[in-house]
Amino acid sequence: MIVAVTGFKGGVGKTTTAVHLACFLAERGPTLLVDGDPNRSATGWNRRGGLPVKVVDERVAARHARGHAHVVIDTQARPTEEDLRALAEGVDFLVLPTSPDALALEALLATLEALRGSGARYRVLLTLVPPPPSRDGEEARALLEEAGVPLFRAWVRRAAAFPKAALLGVPVYRVPDPRARLAWGDYARVGEELLKEVEG
Repeated sequence: MIVAVTGFKGGVGKTTTAVHLACFLAERGPTLLVDGDPNRSATGWNRRGGLPVKVVDERVAARHARGHAHVVIDTQARPTEEDLRALAEGVDFLVLPTSPDALALEALLATLEALRGSGARYRVLLTLVPPPPSRDGEEARALLEEAGVPLFRAWVRRAAAFPKAALLGVPVYRVPDPRARLAWGDYARVGEELLKEVEG
């Protein structure tokens, strides 16, 4: 299974999503995390601590893909429309993260427009959802559902444990924070949905 995490806007949890979906899939089989972001954020994350997956630069990914049951690609932020459509053809599924703010949703709609007619299989993942009493998550979900956008039922809450995980270079479930397991639970639910969607 080859999954790409992509979109036209940075700062919406793309690398965090790629890292944690790769860690989730690694519990089910050998998983390769391909770092396609020029900032090499996933590589830096792994170097600072150590992830339970192999992390490689996109330029050498073909050499390492053999022997892995799953491949997760962390793509560059703001790919061109041509790159996005080519990516959609080369993977089994696209995960499109977005935070529930207006600028991110606007960029998401531009991403969806670029994918129109491509035949891409994808779902949108709401990330960085603020806690109650904010209703940003519910309002964004209602807006996207009304527009007929395919969404993951699960979403990922904004949690201090994620920046801590990036700083330590580990998956969020290894962070010494009482809320870290809740944060991991969000991605585990997304991972379960992803498996059902791709494997049927």
